[in-house]
Amino acid sequence: MNKKINIIIISLIFSVVLWVSISLSNEYYASIKVNLKVIDLPYGYTTGSKLPSNIVIKLKGKGWKLAAESLGSESEFFVSAKYDSGKINLNLYNSISENRWLANDVEVININPDTLSFHVEKIASKKMKILPHLNLSFKADYGLAEPVYIYPESTIVYGPWSVIKNLTFVLTEYISYKNTDSRIKENLSLAPMQGTSYEVNSAVLFLDIQKIVDMNFDGLPVKINDIPWDRDIVILPNKISIGVKGGIEFLGKLSPDQFKVSVNYRNIVLDTLGSVMPDIQMPPNLSLIYIKPERLRYIIKKY
Repeated sequence: MNKKINIIIISLIFSVVLWVSISLSNEYYASIKVNLKVIDLPYGYTTGSKLPSNIVIKLKGKGWKLAAESLGSESEFFVSAKYDSGKINLNLYNSISENRWLANDVEVININPDTLSFHVEKIASKKMKILPHLNLSFKADYGLAEPVYIYPESTIVYGPWSVIKNLTFVLTEYISYKNTDSRIKENLSLAPMQGTSYEVNSAVLFLDIQKIVDMNFDGLPVKINDIPWDRDIVILPNKISIGVKGGIEFLGKLSPDQFKVSVNYRNIVLDTLGSVMPDIQMPPNLSLIYIKPERLRYIIKKY
């Protein structure tokens, strides 16, 4: 019984192989998508035009040849700039001979697009700021205790001047953090831009994420700036209270003397309401919630 089953299986396999062999011997059409790459650029030059990242080639040939082309390891269609500069117009059918991975017995029926027009320019350089391409959300009551920081903060970008002259920054690769409640340190690659290269290709992202809390500071003295020698100013009241919001670790290290409250004499002179708003100088990375009182009355004494 087992012998009969083995014979049946072998017969089925042989039949399938024979059918596939006969089928692949017929002619077929196939379309493949390959990456486009410009080669033979003059030294110190690059392409200054936006080119399609890939092209579609329609082929005709024996089935087994088309299968080899579709499944092969080659994935780039090369076009030569022939070490020329300026504006270059190319017919991609003329580049078929430069792509030896296309078998001789496979016919190229169509190339889309079939022509290219681009500029070859001398490579220039420009220093640009690095910005994180970031999507960030926090767990309830958490947030950034300090601004987003990335190191290095800038890089030199090399590329055609027509491309980089109007750019002021480069982005990192896109990254998303959701429902975050802890510090983050991560190395990010810079997002590629066609025809350009970077002095550094990555940057380290720092996110200081802490629980965000409120804190009050009372009895902060008010200072009057730029008082003329023949004047004296009495501020009512001469001490105020403020509320601030920030990271819990940062707020826990603060003291009242790190906050400076002042009023400029010029603002008093220009005032028409009989009271002025104080100026609050406080450590970075804090949000001011309230000032009590919001406005201060004053009395001007002249000697």
